[in-house]
Amino acid sequence: MVYGSLGRDEFTPGSDLDWTLLVDGIADPAHLDVALAIRDKLETLGYKQPGREGVFGTLAFSHELIHQIGGQDDTNANTTRRILLLLESTVIGRRDAYKRVVCNVLHRYLKEDRGLWYGSGEFKVPRFLLNDITRYWRTMAVDFAYKQRVRGNEGFALRNVKLRLSRKLIFISGLLTCFSCHLELPGDEKKLIYLEHAVQPLVVHLYRRLAFTPLESLANTLLGFEKLDGSTAKLFKAYDDFVGILADESVLDNGETPRDYLEHLSVDKLESDPVFQHAREISHEFRDAVHEIFLRSNTELSRLTIEYGVF
Repeated sequence: MVYGSLGRDEFTPGSDLDWTLLVDGIADPAHLDVALAIRDKLETLGYKQPGREGVFGTLAFSHELIHQIGGQDDTNANTTRRILLLLESTVIGRRDAYKRVVCNVLHRYLKEDRGLWYGSGEFKVPRFLLNDITRYWRTMAVDFAYKQRVRGNEGFALRNVKLRLSRKLIFISGLLTCFSCHLELPGDEKKLIYLEHAVQPLVVHLYRRLAFTPLESLANTLLGFEKLDGSTAKLFKAYDDFVGILADESVLDNGETPRDYLEHLSVDKLESDPVFQHAREISHEFRDAVHEIFLRSNTELSRLTIEYGVF
């Protein structure tokens, strides 16, 4: 599987290639040999290796992803692999193991969500799944501060811009995936699913929904809210400008591309640096559009967000 910008279909020059060899079945010593061969091949081809934390570029086993949701054994690495498996991954090669694991993870979230099946509220949103997605979003924010400390501010500017845009986009797509259980299912089908506590049809719906990239997920939902067209255009333009910075291969005065420049920019120069300030302005445009859509629009989408995404 691949994650990150490649999984989101936003891969640009300089992007890391975040990958994992997913194993669903009996452990075999040969699995590590395969993972090492993948790593060597990608390095030979000149791809940038995954980050130093060791979350990607290795093996992932279905048992941990499916059974260790919450509790002390659900490490940051396991949570990251599980949530990104759902929200920004795509499979290379056969889909068998990938589909089984995604569907089994979804089955756990849905079957154990008593409030989803027995709750009397107006909306039907899988809170167990949504709470884990929210936890991951907050973990990314906390880990940003952690990396700032342990790395001595190395790479701060680029990671800051990514947190404001691509990381936030992942969380938004997770919100919309959960909201889709209420917003997108036909009325009669939805009524029957919840009346009969039919987990599998909901698993099928979410599996299909998760086939969208985060940007596709956002577009798929927002196209249904015509009154939000202005804010939607603002949001997508800001994100396009952000990807444009990362994809820009022109050379600045110091000989670096804008992406490399941001990655090496010292934190004591942030407030006066025009490249970072431009990226920051783009992130503010994105933030303002998100607030307009999800918090101030007085639509069913904003009501869902306030009900489930805030408290």
